[in-house]
Amino acid sequence: MHIRELTSMEEMISLHHIILELYPKMSIKEYEEKIEKMIPHNYTQAIVLDDENNCIGLSGIWIGNKLWCGKYMELDNIIIKKENRSSGAGSILFDYLKEKAKQENCNIMVLDSYSTNFKAHRFFYNKSFSPKGFHFVNILNEGEIR
Repeated sequence: MHIRELTSMEEMISLHHIILELYPKMSIKEYEEKIEKMIPHNYTQAIVLDDENNCIGLSGIWIGNKLWCGKYMELDNIIIKKENRSSGAGSILFDYLKEKAKQENCNIMVLDSYSTNFKAHRFFYNKSFSPKGFHFVNILNEGEIR
């Protein structure tokens, strides 16, 4: 397995089938519209490929700055295809992203995870992530939330 970074909209859109693992109702048109709005705000993706060069997982990446922590890397929509979970793909992806965050001089890596996603939580704890606080949400348009 190996990692490749994506920066073009075309490459990201070509992996819509991976996004469907997490968001089964997201149309390719909607995905394209969202990606088009995200790329100008420093959004990229890293993908993990199997030995036949098939994408088996991805993570969105945002690098930004906040007052409380300085420069940070946020992992967004982390997906490993169901049939490839427990294959080591997640670890390879996370290890790569940790090194990238260090090279970018990020002070921390962050991610959000649904409170009911216990299998993912176990994985994140094993990768040295821990809860720092709460991510409070005030939903203003429920029809747009997944």
